[in-house]
Amino acid sequence: MRKSVLIVASFTTMALLLGGCQSSLTGDSYSRDEARRVQTVRMGTIESLRPVKIEGTKTPIGGGAGAIVGGVAGSAVGGGRGSIVAAVIGAVAGGLAGSAAEEGLTRTQGVEITVREDDGSMRAYVQQVQQNEIFRVGERVRIMTVDGTSRVTH
Repeated sequence: MRKSVLIVASFTTMALLLGGCQSSLTGDSYSRDEARRVQTVRMGTIESLRPVKIEGTKTPIGGGAGAIVGGVAGSAVGGGRGSIVAAVIGAVAGGLAGSAAEEGLTRTQGVEITVREDDGSMRAYVQQVQQNEIFRVGERVRIMTVDGTSRVTH
């Protein structure tokens, strides 16, 4: 009974940690460091759009949390030396599963927006798809850049 409570608590902790790893890559999201900074604004016309997948994060948190959960779950198997071996195997497997879970949970749908800017240059920008924002080929857009981070907006 006590071990099952530990396992449930471990999985809950892992889910909360992984949920905190997500960051927004939409065109209207700014980091605290970007707020109140001067941005360069360019104008252009959308030439093409392409759906893309943006990989999820790969921090040590997912693997570490998975290893802890796997180790706790593995230690519940058997007794004595068997319990130790199961804990080690559980920790390794949990670490791999936690890392994969973190990447999968933070993966997102994106869009590659190719823009012909008013100076004649052609550039592509990738950002997360925002639910209420629809870009169309031929549409005029603004490209805002601050410290090397660019975003396309209407």
